[in-house]
Amino acid sequence: MATTKKATAKTADAVKETETKKTAASAKKTTAAKKTAETAVEKKAPVKKAPAKKAVPKKVAPKKPAETKVNFFVEFGGAQVSVEDVINNVKTTLGKEAKEISVYLKPEESKAYFVADGEEKEMDVFFC
Repeated sequence: MATTKKATAKTADAVKETETKKTAASAKKTTAAKKTAETAVEKKAPVKKAPAKKAVPKKVAPKKPAETKVNFFVEFGGAQVSVEDVINNVKTTLGKEAKEISVYLKPEESKAYFVADGEEKEMDVFFC
């Protein structure tokens, strides 16, 4: 048994020495890696980055609603007349440009009364 105890003691000592060597080697590797990393950081010149430019939002024009074409007719006695035609005839009767025109259509009299820039006039409207 004495031989077994001596062998076990030698084995335990050998294991301790191996662990100590591994730990020392590991510590050396870690230290070497740290030094290498520090050296690499020191070797690199500090890179100056340009300040980040803020993206300027693009100006978007507001969308205009699509204009709806309206056809407006007045019917009386089985005949009709387009309101657009009445307006064009009022402008022709007036004979000059006006800033504001108000039209009053009376189908029972076949007349259109209008006021253009404060001037009152009337005209006949023919229902076809």
